[in-house]
Order: sequence, then structure tokens, then C-alpha cells
Amino acid sequence: MNEMHIIVLIKEVPDMNKVKFDAERGVIDRSSAPGEINPFDLNALETALQIKEKLGGKITVISMGPPQAERSLRDALARGADRAILLTDKRMAGADTLATSYTLASAVKKVGNFDLIICGEKTVDGDTGQVGPEVAELLKIPHVSYVSEIREVSRDRLIVVSELGDAYLIELKLPGLITVTKDINEPRLPTFKDKMRARKAVIDKWTAEDLSDVADINKFGFSGSPTMVVKVIIPQERVKSCQIFKGENAVKDLVDIFEKKGVLK
Repeated sequence: MNEMHIIVLIKEVPDMNKVKFDAERGVIDRSSAPGEINPFDLNALETALQIKEKLGGKITVISMGPPQAERSLRDALARGADRAILLTDKRMAGADTLATSYTLASAVKKVGNFDLIICGEKTVDGDTGQVGPEVAELLKIPHVSYVSEIREVSRDRLIVVSELGDAYLIELKLPGLITVTKDINEPRLPTFKDKMRARKAVIDKWTAEDLSDVADINKFGFSGSPTMVVKVIIPQERVKSCQIFKGENAVKDLVDIFEKKGVLK
């Protein structure tokens, strides 16, 4: 029997606590903050590591992004992944969730045999939660979203708890895909030794041409995106204020204010 193969899809996102927004252009200024692995994807990787520790096997992480996204893949290798693949090409830029999912699904096809794909519930910069399920649909495999617990795991099935409003216990036949919430685990931290090892690791870098044998590259990036973000509107913070009423006229003053605001009828 071949060893279990788990694929984890990750994305490098800006540190949302430090990133700045360009209000004039209505976009995130990604250069204003360092990149890091999407926090939900860390939970996905930790889930894969825990399954590997129980059943054995290998973990491949795949990410689509600019060349600097290599640093997040090295972080994933330091945390315990066995192989890392970066999909990087200007023709992949400007992708919406569908084009992103198509590119990632194409990479999975090129990788070949797998048992399980794990994704984070969503990304903190996009917040759509669409890519995982779209990849599964493109690969024609079953999928379960919002997984907060894995009750049972074997080579051919998972029994999971899915937080779809209520908590549902679902059996998933493999090969399949799950997206996980932050409640599923606490991601481990890499050791210094693992970080040094990951710095020397080889990361496979695939361009659009590298995927042309399994995909229509015209469906990548902006040209393959049926939707686009026209503008991001940044809500302005409202400054709250309060008034303190004291003395004999406090009640009368409050009533006058309520009447002016139309609260009292």
C-alpha cells in the first residue's frame, strides 16, 4: 500500500495588524506589512501533521503567489511539511476565487495521487471561504467545510464535525477535501533547527507553462476571472461621545433630548 499523501493549500497574506489601506485607490497596500502564512492555513497544516503522526505518509504544501511567497512555504517546511510547490507567474496575477481555484486544482492534478486536501476555512485578506470548495468541485471529489474536529481518521475515510450553523457529524470518503476552522487545533511552532533546515530546502517553482499539460492557461489570472473587485471601501471609525446630566433638571434635560430625537411619542 502506498503511503498516505496529504496536500495542504496555503496562501501568504499581509499581517493584518500592520497592513495599511490605500483609501484613494480602494486597495490593500500589501507592501506596507510583512507577509505570513494565512492563520487559518496554519490550522490546516497542523491538522495534516497530526494525521501524518497517526497514520504516516507525506505532506505537500502548494501556494500561488509572487516569488516572495517562498518565505511562507519555507515556514511550512520548518513546521513539518515534506515538499513545497510555489505557483508563480505574472499570468496568474489578478485571479479571482475561481481562477485561483482552477490554478490550484491544476497543480494538484500535476502532483498526482493524493488522499486528502486540507485548506483553511478562509483567508484573512479575502474572507470568502470559496477556494477550498471550488478546488474540490473542479477535482470532482467530496468535500466538507468548517471542520472543527476530526473524530476518526483512516486511509479511506474521515468522520468530522462540521460547524454549519449547528454541529454536524459527517463521514467523508477519501480522496476528499476539508476546510478547517481555528477551533480544530493550536498550530505548533517550528524549532530553530527546523528553520535552518527549511532555509536549505528546495522549493519547486511552477509557471503557467509547467501546468499547460493539465490546464488551459487562459483560465489563469485576470483573463480567467469572471469577477473583479472594483473598489474596497474602508469604513470610517465613528467617535462616540457621552453627556452626563446632574442636578434637579437632569430628568427634564434627558426628556427634552429624547423628544428632539423622536424617541418619545
